[in-house]
Amino acid sequence: MTGQAAILPDLQFTILCDNVLKDERGKFSFQGLFETISATTFPCSHEVMFIANRWCNGYGTFTQQTRLVAPDNDSIIAEDEPTSFTLTNTDSRHTVVAKFNNVMFQAQGKYWFEIRLNGNPMIRYPMHLMKK
Repeated sequence: MTGQAAILPDLQFTILCDNVLKDERGKFSFQGLFETISATTFPCSHEVMFIANRWCNGYGTFTQQTRLVAPDNDSIIAEDEPTSFTLTNTDSRHTVVAKFNNVMFQAQGKYWFEIRLNGNPMIRYPMHLMKK
């Protein structure tokens, strides 16, 4: 595929969870999948959360970033460092795992995880923060 133009990959999955493990064979396990956080008081913090994103069916070198956006749809609450990866052919796949520690939430509401590829949003999905 030398000299071939890049082919944007597909986002095969994105998973929000408490922990991601990878065994000696490269097999991933996702623990504690969730879409809602409950808190008794605000502001509050969430100790740790992971986002795992699997890219496939593309060719070239790409940069991925995960952002957590506030309910105002504008303020960035947390974001990981941009991560570069290369897919050498359309049968290649790559999983990017982002870890977020001690994320501070000011109020209850609908927050958004935004997965970006080469600076462009690819998908947004909600995470609800609710009062207990």
